[in-house]
Amino acid sequence: MLVGYARVSTVTQNEDRQMEALKKYGCEKIFLDKLSGKDTKRPELQKMMDFVREGDTVIVTEFSRFSRSTKDLLSLVEQLTEKNVEFKSLKENVDTTTSSGKLVLTIFAALSEFERSVILERQAEGIAIAKAKGKKLGRKKKVINDDKLVEMYNEWKDNYIYQKKIMKEFGISRTTLNKHLNRLAAEGRITKPEEVKRGKLESRK
Repeated sequence: MLVGYARVSTVTQNEDRQMEALKKYGCEKIFLDKLSGKDTKRPELQKMMDFVREGDTVIVTEFSRFSRSTKDLLSLVEQLTEKNVEFKSLKENVDTTTSSGKLVLTIFAALSEFERSVILERQAEGIAIAKAKGKKLGRKKKVINDDKLVEMYNEWKDNYIYQKKIMKEFGISRTTLNKHLNRLAAEGRITKPEEVKRGKLESRK
């Protein structure tokens, strides 16, 4: 069975050219997505991948309608191959039933792997250079002024301010605030009420 797949980027774009070409080629069933091809999370694409069976051939008018990235294109074709389903792109004249079509996809796979290797190599070089210059990598830790935190905590405990004001002041989450308060309590710098000790910090303002 010849199964067609078409895609337009938005609902306002016209899919007639693709549909006509696929029908003319003899596709008995056509799946159409109307959204970006940035990834493979497309409802009709997934339906088509589930629908095809051994002996079927998936037809697209061009590679870019099937996938916008070489990596995703190769992954999709590999999934089809595992199901013994062939793939053909009309514009590029690539057909996995032919030796030339398989060669083109093999070259694509090699180029994709080369591109990935270059990216990883550049990342490693960038990290090495940054370390050599003494730059610290990763997220910068927030500096907490303990005296200020103790002062604001006591105001909050006495219901003078809201808990969110403390979190906003230091730019931290409730979890991080809890960690710092537990540390200060262990150091004896604050006294946490029983409801706070039981983890019900959010019950107060």
